[in-house]
Amino acid sequence: MKYVVLVPDGCADEACDELGGKTPLEVARMPALAALAARSEVGRAAVIPEGMPPGSDVGNLAILGYDPKEFHTGRAPIEAAAMGIELKPGEVAYRCNLVTLGEAGESSGTMIDFAAGHISSEQSHPIIAALNAQLGDGRDGVRFYPGVEYRHILVVPGEWAVSDCVPPHDLTGKPSIWPTGPAAEKLHALMNASQAVVAEAASRVGSVATQIWLWGQGTSPTLPSFADRYGVTGRLTSAVDLVRGLGVLAGIEVLDVPGASAGFENDYVAQRDACLTSLETQDFFMLHVEATDEAGHQQLPLTKVEALERWDSEIIGPLVEALPRFGAYRILLMPDHATPCRLGTHTSDAVPYMLYDSENEGSGGVYSESGTEGLAPVVAHELMGRLVSQA
Repeated sequence: MKYVVLVPDGCADEACDELGGKTPLEVARMPALAALAARSEVGRAAVIPEGMPPGSDVGNLAILGYDPKEFHTGRAPIEAAAMGIELKPGEVAYRCNLVTLGEAGESSGTMIDFAAGHISSEQSHPIIAALNAQLGDGRDGVRFYPGVEYRHILVVPGEWAVSDCVPPHDLTGKPSIWPTGPAAEKLHALMNASQAVVAEAASRVGSVATQIWLWGQGTSPTLPSFADRYGVTGRLTSAVDLVRGLGVLAGIEVLDVPGASAGFENDYVAQRDACLTSLETQDFFMLHVEATDEAGHQQLPLTKVEALERWDSEIIGPLVEALPRFGAYRILLMPDHATPCRLGTHTSDAVPYMLYDSENEGSGGVYSESGTEGLAPVVAHELMGRLVSQA
């Protein structure tokens, strides 16, 4: 039996005026998905437990079969694991965005862009190097680590952990809300100090970044091995450090697929081919694409439709054609959360899921928000056990 998990990040949505009052899933031409859903179990899944933030860290942890309430310690330490950063006991990792605020100053300014104009890694790395040289480099336990594009990591002592931080993508076009809580004074001081450093370095690389934004903090989590937990071994592909970090922590091999990106130019075919090649030697594969989520954040419903149609024509259809050569197979398709274009950020709403078994086809359904409306949501982290069940 082969097991494939497909994650169109944030694809679930709400009715969009630009789409005639329909969602991107309802408008997108997805004949392969429609045909597969007609032979599958289709329902709604609660990927975000009540009271937890609706982030990809929580949602993908649930998709991989780990109860977020038991295993989630924060977003940043998962991304740190993907980057090979080992947190020592008593250390805390923060997600460190490069952002663009409308005006400098503590607790002021509009969050113009949570991604600093979608800064490139070539632009951002010199800025992070300057921050580390002037404000970090181990002084007082503070260290900056370069990541991808606008997404970076800050490591600080454990006493910096207790704070309430708002993700910058939740503030787009709104007044910035700075951290609160016991560690807020230290965080404010560092964020304020970053403004001058970022301004100077950004001017050299042609970036609109104005400062760092700290959020998503946590200590290093301990996940039971996926292979021990579910009795299968496998690999995953994602261009997002968060998902890659979960693979590292769960002992799932993470593939570097040329052409895979977190943007709209992602190479869907390359990721699909990596999946099929991997299944020749391993039984499990998870394929994650960020583009649908990015379209939601940028409030581009038509772009979200285009990304979904690429999912159908370049991944789902060809996979369904190719998988029978391996024998029996199962597919779980589910986003990690909803990212409504109207809001431009994540929500905790239940999302559609589809579970297909080539040896035991389901009663069928329509894979969309309206197609699953009214169904009682299942607990998302329990679906992995059903996917790989030998019963």
